Amino acid sequence: MSRVGRKPIKIPKEVVVNVTRGSVEVSGPKGKLSKPLPEGIDVAVEGDEVRVSRRSDGKKSKSLHGLTRGLVANMVQGTSAGFTISLDIVGTGYRVEEADKNTIKLSIGYSNPVEFKLPEGIKATIEERGTRLIVEGIDKELVGEVSARIRKLRPPDPYKGKGLRYTGEVLRIKAGKAGVSRGTQ
Repeated sequence: MSRVGRKPIKIPKEVVVNVTRGSVEVSGPKGKLSKPLPEGIDVAVEGDEVRVSRRSDGKKSKSLHGLTRGLVANMVQGTSAGFTISLDIVGTGYRVEEADKNTIKLSIGYSNPVEFKLPEGIKATIEERGTRLIVEGIDKELVGEVSARIRKLRPPDPYKGKGLRYTGEVLRIKAGKAGVSRGTQ
């Protein structure tokens, strides 16, 4: 059996888990999420725990067992506490501001500011005078995807370090031409 798949998921008091034929629905104070269940995987609510099991020991069922347990655990955590990812904006003149309710405007070194439309269910908070962007939501997959798409607009430069990076991301700065030792000429 999968080590991850065997672990039960604790359900907080404010979260309700409903298992219907072929899908799992989790609702809590932050919102409501649902995911379809893969074929051969069963989910059961036992008291204040959710248990995930598989019907057979086939290769496909084994591979989906731990994955399904992880997805259900993320749904429970997302509807109760939510997920956040923080991005730092590094560079002279680089900043972010709110254009309207669901759009942010990034000034990141291009000739014009880049407008980024946030999908439904995602909220962006701007801190530290526009140099830190916090992406929040209840769906872990969507929060990670939106953060990665924002970071991709201007990834960190390996020579100067300018660009968008995750808070705490370690960036190795390259030496450049002046730092390279001179060879024989």
